[in-house]
Amino acid sequence: MLLLLLLLLASTVDGQAPQRVSGQKKNGACACDLNSTVWSFPAVKYEAVLQQIESCEGSLNNLQEQVQLSNQRLPQIQALVENMTARLEPHQYLHDQGLYSALSLRLLGQELSKLETDIGDIHSQLNNAQTQKLSKEVGKLRTDVDRMEMADTINMKTVKEKLRYLKNGAESCKSIPKDFRGQHKYCFRGLITNISDPITTKDSPHGKSYISGSWGKQAQMNSEGQKNSYWVQTLFSSHILGNTLRVYQTYEDFMASAKHKDFTVVASYTHANAIEGPSAVLYGEGLFYHCYRSADICRYDLNSNTVKRVTLPGTGVGFNNKFPYCYYDCRANSDVDVEADEAGLWALYATVGNHGNLVVSRLAWDNQAETLNVSQTWETRLFKKAVSNAFMVCGVMYATRYVDEYREEVFYAFDTATGKEDNSLALPLQKVAKGVASLSYNPTNRQLYMYNDGYLLAYQTHF
Repeated sequence: MLLLLLLLLASTVDGQAPQRVSGQKKNGACACDLNSTVWSFPAVKYEAVLQQIESCEGSLNNLQEQVQLSNQRLPQIQALVENMTARLEPHQYLHDQGLYSALSLRLLGQELSKLETDIGDIHSQLNNAQTQKLSKEVGKLRTDVDRMEMADTINMKTVKEKLRYLKNGAESCKSIPKDFRGQHKYCFRGLITNISDPITTKDSPHGKSYISGSWGKQAQMNSEGQKNSYWVQTLFSSHILGNTLRVYQTYEDFMASAKHKDFTVVASYTHANAIEGPSAVLYGEGLFYHCYRSADICRYDLNSNTVKRVTLPGTGVGFNNKFPYCYYDCRANSDVDVEADEAGLWALYATVGNHGNLVVSRLAWDNQAETLNVSQTWETRLFKKAVSNAFMVCGVMYATRYVDEYREEVFYAFDTATGKEDNSLALPLQKVAKGVASLSYNPTNRQLYMYNDGYLLAYQTHF
C-alpha cells in the first residue's frame, strides 16, 4: 500500500506540472471536479513485470533442481564407468595381443584334429566324391588355422563357421541308410509344398485346462505291437512335468475317448526318469522323451516298464528352460524335442557351444543290447528361441514361427543329408488356439500332430 501511495504522489502527466482545478464553495465546503486519469496506475505494465519475475523464478528453480540432480548422479556415473573399466580390463589383451589367445587356438586345433580323423576314417570307408571334397576342404582349413598362429589376419568366427560346415558334411556321410529315401519316393520330391487345414480336431481327453503335452499316432514304420495305436501324454504338473501315458489301440477308440490304457512311467513328477516338457513320441514299444532336469533322452518300455537313457552331445546342452521354443511366447521347458520320421528318431535342442542355435542329433535304439545311442549330430545357425516349434520329415528339420492367434508358418528347413539351409519357406499352418506345445510328424501316414493349448489337431502334408 505504501508503494502504491508513493507511485501516486510521484506520478505526473508525461513530465508536466501537477494539475490545478478551480472549485466552488457549497455548504461550507469546497467542491471541484477532478480528472484522476493523470494519476492512473499502470496496472497492465505492472502485471507484465510480475509475470516476468515469476518466469525467472521458475527457470532459476528448474536450473537449481538440475544442478542438484547432476550432483547426485555424478557419483553413480563415475561408479558405472569404473565398473565398466574393471570389466573390460581382462579383455585388454585383445587390443594389445590380437583377436584370439593361445588357449582358444589350441582348443580350435584340437577340434580340427578330431574332425580330420573322422573325415579320414569316413574317406577310407567310402572313398567317393563327397569324402574327397571334405578331405580337401579340411586340409585348407588346417592351413588357415596354422596361419592364425602367426598373424591376426583370419577371423576366428569365420574359421568356426567353416568348421561347423565341415562337421555337418562329415555327419551327413555317416550312417543314415542310403536307401531310406528310396523306400519313400516322396522324399525325393523335395521339401513339403503344402500343409492341409486340420483334418482332426479334438479336445484333450484330460480337459482343455492342461495346455501342454504331446500326442499322435505310433510312429515306427514296421511296428507290430502298437501298429495303429494313438497316444496322449499330458503334462499335469505346472504344464511342465508328467509321469503318465494314455494309449488307444485304434483311431476310433481315440476319437470316442474309449478303451484306453494308462501307463505310469515313474511314481512322481520329480523322479529322475520323469517326463519334462512337451517332447514325447511313441515309437514302437517305447515312449521317447526328455528326462527330468537333465541333458538326457529317456526311453520307457511299455512291456517291461523299464527306462533307458542317453546323454545328448554338445557343450552346455540347454535344459530346465534355458533354450525353450519361443518366438512370441516361450513354451515352458520345451528345451529338448524328440521327433520321428522315415529315417528314425531325432532330438532337437540347443547348446551354449552353438550359441543357442538349434542342434539336430539322430538317435538309435538297439533292440538286442537294449541301449539308446546318439549316432550323428548337426549344428544349425537358427536361434532356437526365435522358433515356435520344429519337426523332422525325410531327414529334414522344419521350423515354425508365430503369425497370429490362429496361424503359424513353416519358414525354415535344414537338410541333414546335405547340410544346406532354406529360410525362404512360407507354409501356413492353421490352429484353433494361440499356443503350440508340440508339433510332430508321423511317417506312417505323413501327418502332423499338434498339441494346441489343450486341443489336439492333425494335418496332412503334401510334397
